[in-house]
Amino acid sequence: MKLTLCVVGRLRAGPEKELTDDYLMRFDRTGRTLGLGPIRVVEVEDRKGGGMAAEAALLRKAVPDGAALVVLDERGTVMPSPKFAARLADFRDAGRSEVALIIGGADGIDPGLRAEADLSLSFGAMVWPHMLVRVMLAEQLYRAVSILAASPYHRA
Repeated sequence: MKLTLCVVGRLRAGPEKELTDDYLMRFDRTGRTLGLGPIRVVEVEDRKGGGMAAEAALLRKAVPDGAALVVLDERGTVMPSPKFAARLADFRDAGRSEVALIIGGADGIDPGLRAEADLSLSFGAMVWPHMLVRVMLAEQLYRAVSILAASPYHRA
């Protein structure tokens, strides 16, 4: 099952990019044997300043046809890492060929796009900068495949 990170904003050189790239590389290496991956990143930018609605339109275009839709949203479900790993495996085992994970911009996810999601996921009640959310999601994706592979990375 392929994964696509559809994100608002460009991740420029720096520690966030280095961490994200490292975790995504680890995900691809570990996930391949589990039928998860490859993973690709599609970055979109609303250069006209149309707000959440314009960002949602750009994000929808980035989502592959038929993909299960997972949005990162502060109003979403908070779940432990093993449950997130199980949800990814469930998508794969149900025959989904693709999952798109959406990270919105500074104002969040458009309510219409949020309503279309198969899963709305939160990293807690606090609001996180979307560039840090990208690092956190990349790490959780790697952690998920580590859990599914029974690797020692996740110690619970």
